[in-house]
Amino acid sequence: MSTYLIGDVHGCYHELKLLLSQVKFKPQKDQIWLTGDLVARGPNSLDVLRFLRNLDNCVKVVLGNHDLHLLAVYEGLRNTRTTDHLHDLLEAHDIKEIINWLRYQPLLQIDEERKIIMSHAGIAPQWDIKTVKLCAKETWKALQGDDYLPLLGSLNNNLSNDWSPVLTDIEKLCFNINVFTRMRYCYPTGQLDLITKNIQDHSSSILIPWFNMSLPVATKYTIVFGHWSTLNGAGTPNGIICLDTGCCWGGYLSMLRWEDKKFFKQKSLSYKNHKL
Repeated sequence: MSTYLIGDVHGCYHELKLLLSQVKFKPQKDQIWLTGDLVARGPNSLDVLRFLRNLDNCVKVVLGNHDLHLLAVYEGLRNTRTTDHLHDLLEAHDIKEIINWLRYQPLLQIDEERKIIMSHAGIAPQWDIKTVKLCAKETWKALQGDDYLPLLGSLNNNLSNDWSPVLTDIEKLCFNINVFTRMRYCYPTGQLDLITKNIQDHSSSILIPWFNMSLPVATKYTIVFGHWSTLNGAGTPNGIICLDTGCCWGGYLSMLRWEDKKFFKQKSLSYKNHKL
């Protein structure tokens, strides 16, 4: 059995299949973990979701910001964008079943035996492992609940950027989602910056990449994430791995085989000059 950790697919179905064919992936005995953002940007989001859903128990997924955006679009809470390339998916005959499958995916995956922890964007520097698990579980339950629409309607709330045990329930959930699916930079206090995507000159900024903060979780776990394609898989400390290498932007779809720490890459088959 092999475990394959795969970066943001973003609708790049053919690249995903080619990447798995490199290692002769066998769903009967192998397992794949995916860093989220399964959909949007790339051309074949419907095929990606159908493929992963049909693989069933050999797939472990975490939700990304684009996956949550799809849920909100489906519920009529947000408008789809041209660059999302979601039309075929939203018009699919099995869209209800696909959405239900996606909605029940978690924001966090943990393997306690091998000490792997995966989320789409990262882990808050304020959290120990007990808090990480609690925040992920609470948010996962809220997304499954009958009254999950207000939470979906609060996506991209930039005001939910600071952690405190006294936050209201909805403030906690919004903060959790921002950490797990949107975070890139933090202020030295640990407060999230949810606007900046790229800093050209780090020497003139007080912002710190979240993975360069003091992280209690990083002392015992390997942290695997996606979301940050401009890193191109580089620049993170030992034990923190970014697998988003920008396949939908003309880069690569990247995969790590956990057992021997070997990386595999599949070049993008078609580059669309989308706006980041």
